[in-house]
Formats: sequence, structure tokens, C-alpha cells
Amino acid sequence: MKKASDSRSAVLDSVRQHPATRVKVAVSDIDGVLRGKYIHKDKFFSAVDGGFGFCNVVFGWDINDLTYDNTSWTGWHTGYPDAMVELDLATARNIPWDDNVPFFLGNFVDAKGAPLEVCPRQVLKRVLRKAEKIGLIPMCGVEFEWFNFRETPQSFAEKRYTNPQPISPGMFGYSMIRMAQSQPFFKALMEELAQFRIPIEGIHTETGPGVFEAAILYGDALESADRAILFKQSAKEIGARFGIMPSFMAKWSQQYPGCSGHVHQSLSDGKKNLFFDAKDPHKMSALFNSYLAGQLAVLPELMPMYAPTINSYKRLVDGMWAPVRASWGVDNRTASFRVIPGSAKSTRLETRCPGSDINPYLALAALLAAGLHGVEKGLKLTAAPQVGEAKDSKTPRLPRTLERATEKFKQSRLAREFFGDTFVDHFTATREWEWRQFQDAVTDWEFRRYFEIV
Repeated sequence: MKKASDSRSAVLDSVRQHPATRVKVAVSDIDGVLRGKYIHKDKFFSAVDGGFGFCNVVFGWDINDLTYDNTSWTGWHTGYPDAMVELDLATARNIPWDDNVPFFLGNFVDAKGAPLEVCPRQVLKRVLRKAEKIGLIPMCGVEFEWFNFRETPQSFAEKRYTNPQPISPGMFGYSMIRMAQSQPFFKALMEELAQFRIPIEGIHTETGPGVFEAAILYGDALESADRAILFKQSAKEIGARFGIMPSFMAKWSQQYPGCSGHVHQSLSDGKKNLFFDAKDPHKMSALFNSYLAGQLAVLPELMPMYAPTINSYKRLVDGMWAPVRASWGVDNRTASFRVIPGSAKSTRLETRCPGSDINPYLALAALLAAGLHGVEKGLKLTAAPQVGEAKDSKTPRLPRTLERATEKFKQSRLAREFFGDTFVDHFTATREWEWRQFQDAVTDWEFRRYFEIV
């Protein structure tokens, strides 16, 4: 087995020998947007040993760089000092469309070198340490749907953010014709992402104008979250080269289905898939049963980590391929949780609540924490698997707005147990801020509905 020290040396030697004098580094903010910079190669080697400072405003402003006025962790009252970032050499990549420049992701740590509690990547690592203690290795795979437009940020702004032009017309899922018409973009995504250590299992058109779906190859949970956040950033960078603007907004138009960020999961002991039981009718082991029971039980309390924006909840409507109740089914794509019975290798759970606007670190942290809760408590499924779409009034509807979801999250004892008070309080404040911004906005819908009539 290759020693960690050998791997570290190989990574550092690769950067030393690279002709570029710059290295690109990035961290995740609370919304799952990558924030980063180029640093000189000399600075990189210094940072490997001692870390480097990164302004903690990345956790103090929203997705549009407006500073929160309701957070205690950071704000004007703190002066926005630097927080320390430690680079994770295991994330080493070279960016094919940027002169193969070396690239690394980082984790935030506090003044004592301990994981910074508000850092999304550290939130996921906290959950994974819990899994490791009980001998479980979570395996995950993320798939995204997203729309693609013949726009640039400038052209869309000039149109006042209305009527974006999709790259293709019509409702044409799994279309060979539309794939051929976007062949250079498809090719670049498949080939260049693979070179960037984001292997794509498959990509196809979905139902809607200019919408694609990509399934990212599964791996251990942290690697899968890294791949997911880098996939969204990479698709945007590659798309710009073709005059294409991808959007991972959960629901850009009321006319069309929204965009999912489904997560496939299983648990391993390092040798085999612990979700598989050949004797069970659904191929579900007792461990799988408890894991799913945990996710069902905790789902309503963790919704802001699956649906983090105002727009997320516009996707979660009946009849639009998005689940609106805490339900499970066997190979049922209308349920929140789809059990996929297969072989000893492929039996798994697909959690279908998350949209494409997730922060992958937080979404995976939430679903794994809920599943491990079910395992530790020995929870068991009590409801029968759903057949068809769940319209049973006995099954409570999931929160309909970010405001309601955030209220439940803030009050969740389990969320605080899973992720710590510091993260829960900070994340709650950021979602409350988001809701306030929406409440203050005057929308086109209001103009059309009230301007003339009232």
C-alpha cells in the first residue's frame, strides 16, 4: 500500500516540476459557491506547511456579496479577519482548460488548528469521522440536472434577467438529435472533466429546452462532494468557451420541471456493500432498513441543507418529478427515497429531495448524519413502500418555504447534535437573511397581478 508520505511527496514534486508559476486554490462558502485565487508557486509551498489566511468574509456575505447583519460568528463587529486554510493535497488536480495549472481545495481551521465549525467541508468531515468510529465507509454518487442558455453574464444582465435563450427548443429527453447539436460541449464535458478527476458515468438531455443531466461516478463521500462542487464550477467554465451559460438554479421557469441534485448512497466496510441482502425481497439489509428509516425520520428537520434557497421550494411541487413528502419506494422516482435493488455491488439508496442548487458538502453531511442516526438508534421502517406518486394526505407535506424549513432546522435537537451549535446558529442566520431579502423584493409577479387592478 502506498504510504501517505509517498503520495504527499509525489504531489509536491509534480507541482515543483510544473512549468506554471501559479497554483489555483479554492474553498467552499456557505452557499456552495467556490471562492478562490491564484497564488504564486512559492506561496503554495509555504501554505502546504503553515496554511494561509483567507478573509472570513466568505462566511459573512451572501451569494451576491451582501454582508449579513444578523450573524454573530463574523460581521462588521469582528472586522472580518483572516481565517486559516489548510490545503488538502489529496484534492490535487490539474485544470485542462487553464494550461493544466495545479489546483487544490482547502479546509478552514481555527486558531488552534481544529476544524472550523462553519466550514462546509469540515461539516461533512465531522459526520464522516462519526461513521469511521462505527466502522462504516459511506459511498456516494451525485447526479445533476441543469439548463444551458445561449447567453453570457453580460447579455443576460442587459436583458434584465428575463427570457434567457435555451441552447435548444422543446421537451426532448434522452434526445440523440439534441446531443448531436451540442456535440462539442458534450465532448468537452466528458473528456475534460475526466482529466480533471471528475469522471462522468453518463450524460444526456432531459425534459425541457436545453436541459442536461450528468451522473458523476460514485466514490467515498468526501471525494464525491468534491467532485460535485467542482462539476458545477467546471461546467460553467467550459460552457463559457462555447458561448453557453449553464444554470444550476433549482427552478428557472414555472413551465418546466426543476433541476435535481440526487444523491446515491451505500455503506461499506471496506470490502463489501453492507446495504445488500440477497434473502430480502428488496435486497435490503437490516442496516439499509435502519439507514433509510433515519433519513425518513429526520428529513423535515434538515430541509435547508437539501433545499437552501428561496427558489428551491419552487421545484418541490406536485406532478413535476420532485418529491413533496417524506416517502420511500422501490425503484420509484416519485418518492423522496428510491430504493434501488440490484446486485451485491449496486444495491443503493437514491435521495431525491436535493436540488441542483445544493452545497454538496452540506447536503451529503445531512443525509449521511440522518442515515447514521437511524443505524445507531436501530430505527426500522414502519410505512410500506409507496407505489406511484404520494398524494396520501396522511403523509405530511415537507416545508413549503425556506422560512418554514429554517424554523424547523433551528429548533432541531438532532441538527445541533449532528453539526454543532456554532454551525446551526450560523447557517440558520444565513437562511433567515435569505428569506428577508426575498420578503423585501418587489417581483414581476406582483407587477402583473396588482399594478393595474388594485
